[in-house]
Amino acid sequence: MALGSNLPGPYTSREALLEAALAALPEVGLTVVTRSTWWASAAWPDPAGPDYLNGVAIVATDLSPADTLAALHTIEERFGRTRGKANAPRTLDLDLIAHGRTVLDGDLVVPHPRAHDRLFVMGPLAELASAWVHPVSGESAFRLAANASVGRDARSTKSV
Repeated sequence: MALGSNLPGPYTSREALLEAALAALPEVGLTVVTRSTWWASAAWPDPAGPDYLNGVAIVATDLSPADTLAALHTIEERFGRTRGKANAPRTLDLDLIAHGRTVLDGDLVVPHPRAHDRLFVMGPLAELASAWVHPVSGESAFRLAANASVGRDARSTKSV
């Protein structure tokens, strides 16, 4: 799963908000196995917005892909996420990047249909599991990060 924020909400920083979101995941049936460092990048698609802090966590769960996404939405709401205009500034964005080797192409699309092209997702994933293979393209996280075209300015802040 990927997580990001460009508005700290009631927290002292985006990092504090993201750490609190990670800590809340077990409450909805998601156990953090490992997580990346935080990656900073300009807002996308409008770099005039507040900068983002992003990361990836590998989680273990017995939930289905749909229930995993619902659990992520529950955490987003708890942290003040409101859905409106696409790509608008937000306190918390949690995305289901993949669910094992599952491939779905219906109301729910898994793997995430755009994650493979976002350095702020593939960079942190490659940091954790560079050999992870995208279930559709067959490309490794390392290769996808190297070829990502969105968020090319994303860089690890080296803090975990």
